[in-house]
Amino acid sequence: MSRFWSAVTHTLTPYIPGEQPKLDNLVKLNTNESPYPPSPRVTEAFHENIPNQLQLYPDPNSSALTQAIADYHGVSSDNVFVGNGSDEVLAHTFHALLKHELPILFPDITYSFYPVYCRLYQIAHTAIPLTETFQIRVNDYIRPNGGIIFPNPNAPTGCPVALSDIERLLQANPDSVVVIDEAYVDFGAESAVQLINRYPQLLVVHTFSKSRGLAGLRVGYAVGDSELIAGLTRVKDSFNSYPLGKLAQIGATAAIQDRDYFEETCTHIKQTRERLIADLTGLGFIVLPSAANFVFASHPQHDGAELTAKLRERSIIVRHFRNPARIAPFMRITIGTDEQCHTLITALTDILQSNN
Repeated sequence: MSRFWSAVTHTLTPYIPGEQPKLDNLVKLNTNESPYPPSPRVTEAFHENIPNQLQLYPDPNSSALTQAIADYHGVSSDNVFVGNGSDEVLAHTFHALLKHELPILFPDITYSFYPVYCRLYQIAHTAIPLTETFQIRVNDYIRPNGGIIFPNPNAPTGCPVALSDIERLLQANPDSVVVIDEAYVDFGAESAVQLINRYPQLLVVHTFSKSRGLAGLRVGYAVGDSELIAGLTRVKDSFNSYPLGKLAQIGATAAIQDRDYFEETCTHIKQTRERLIADLTGLGFIVLPSAANFVFASHPQHDGAELTAKLRERSIIVRHFRNPARIAPFMRITIGTDEQCHTLITALTDILQSNN
């Protein structure tokens, strides 16, 4: 520990991102990236717009992208906030909207960046246990709080929350911000964006990293009441007034305008997911119901960490979480291409047979 660190720095336990290994013939199913490249319009937009622009600062308001997102969702541009990946959007959300006297609420098994932000910004929080079947039970969140946040579908489980339950939660929490992190919503859950005009305390966060295939550009956004957006902007402009570079703004604008390609790739991923679930179930795995671009699977006779290690020996990378112990038997498997998923199933079949 450095003697030059601040007191807060000593207390931090940083988020650990998914591994980006350098292995030959890698089947990479560990970080929920899209198996497909972004819309062809993205590279076309780069070629058309980039020459003689990179010496200038980008638009600090990301005006064209903000308007494209607003058009896509049928809202006003002052209902949209953009940032350098949804992680930055979430960080500003914790800082601007979730730091109050009462603790904020989020699931005990969820996106592990949430407690990291709480430690960074010194925000009191309470982790609400998932049910025995790993579901978010909305009634558990109807209690005094300084804010509520959870992903829908949840991560790493992939289990969705019904829109009617989210609305019931909003009705029960009129005086605190409710953040729905919809990183994976495009793969099977129903978006809460349609509720923002009725509930000024609702903020919905999205990313271009998953369904838009732009994880390498780092673009995220939030949709909500204009007062929430103004609070996020105030924090952003006190931190970094130029969060998105020109490439990110141009690429994300082109991606969100190509609805046909977006719907086509999402459909492919959902179809592959259902085939993978059937194949895993056929091998004896227990697979939680998923509305995401990944599945959460365990085998009653085989340790999750051991299966993960044996897959790695075959250059197949999936994600395993040791904590909390309740999810240690599970592997989180990103939905890849049909070919990648076939390779995975072939390897698991061999591993299970060799262990019998």
